[in-house]
Amino acid sequence: MRSHSCYMLAYECFKATDDRKLDTESCVKIVLRNKNLGLDQYRFLLQTMVNSGLGEETYGPRNVLAGREETPTLMEAHEEMDEIMFGTLDNLFSKTGVSPPDIDILVVDVSLFSPSPSLTARIVNRYKMRDNIKSFSLSGMGCSASMVAIDLVQNLFKSHKNAFAVVVSSETIGPHWYCGKENSMMLSNCLFRSGGCSVLLTNKSCLKHKALMKLKHSVRTNIGSNDEAYGCCIQIEDQQGYNGFLLTRNLTKAAAKAFTMNLKVLVPKILPIRELIRFAVISICKTNNKTAKSSLNLKTGIQHFCIHPGGRAVIDGLGKSLGLNEYDMEPARMALHRFGNTSAGGLWYVLGYMEAKKRLKKGDKLLMISLGAGFMCNNCVWEVMKDLGNGNVWEHCMDLYPIPRKNMINPFADKYSWINDERLNFVRMDLSNIILS
Repeated sequence: MRSHSCYMLAYECFKATDDRKLDTESCVKIVLRNKNLGLDQYRFLLQTMVNSGLGEETYGPRNVLAGREETPTLMEAHEEMDEIMFGTLDNLFSKTGVSPPDIDILVVDVSLFSPSPSLTARIVNRYKMRDNIKSFSLSGMGCSASMVAIDLVQNLFKSHKNAFAVVVSSETIGPHWYCGKENSMMLSNCLFRSGGCSVLLTNKSCLKHKALMKLKHSVRTNIGSNDEAYGCCIQIEDQQGYNGFLLTRNLTKAAAKAFTMNLKVLVPKILPIRELIRFAVISICKTNNKTAKSSLNLKTGIQHFCIHPGGRAVIDGLGKSLGLNEYDMEPARMALHRFGNTSAGGLWYVLGYMEAKKRLKKGDKLLMISLGAGFMCNNCVWEVMKDLGNGNVWEHCMDLYPIPRKNMINPFADKYSWINDERLNFVRMDLSNIILS
């Protein structure tokens, strides 16, 4: 079984330069550039931004900040990816001492950008990796792709002994900025931000003492055979021909179904027998007493919950389903506030927060929870191998967090309070000439 082990040696999250910060003021300027919008769309977007849970220091793509969101180029898409991939990989190799030619397996997951040559080929070329490297490019799997990549590496380790693997998780935001006026497709502009992470994994038992964590379990659930689930989060063109991501009302239903099915497989593997027996007994009693509660206490087997920071509603929904308190949900809330929804890379910013706050102690179990288009729920459980406390990507701002929820009110809530005035419903005006002070 030792050869089947999967150890995490290091991970490196991307932090963009300050000139790429996308605060609310910048977002409003971008919104007002869209000539397709009317007052109801402006109201929806501004309300969403103010209530999104995102702070004022998230990062956006350069082409959008420069006003070129309607005319993205292939070069700009590559530049966005290069900055994330090469920036995190350079730091990863430098910090660990592992050199690019040592890598046996390379997996890149970027859902919306699949160029030719592939992104894995671009990395192999940049770092002059070996000609027998096993490389994989995953696309179209959304926010849960990173867990797919981890599961893939775990399975490859079964047939590749004493190997190193690198997983790169990110997304291209610039080429996929929605420029139409459909509310259900504008949400992605409000939540998604630039970011990503590179992770170094190994199954070398001799490096066990250097590992941060060990992968204990990985469960993947795909309910794409259900038409509603398949179409609840899908990339389409609107009636005007603008590409974007459609998020339907069936999303929450699909997420609940996939998550429940995933837990049915995962729970017996992670909870102690006494908790499973307690749950079974209460469930039996519930048939005779409908007031009896039969919820599982996941905290009997898991100490930390790494929830994908997909949005305030996602965090609240998963937290309620799992019976978590504010302490448990704090890492996801703060990752959303500081970095936004960085798609497949988001979980690693949450993990980084936990480590920077010195929450992770040797022997602790950590559950990573991800949901993504397809529709999929991919979760995994890690065991912490030693006390962790690296400041990582959070080091520059750790003293500011956590921010109390009452203090997370968007600073522009008052400035744009007029957008909530229902008396303006009848107004149709051109807001593109508004000057922002």
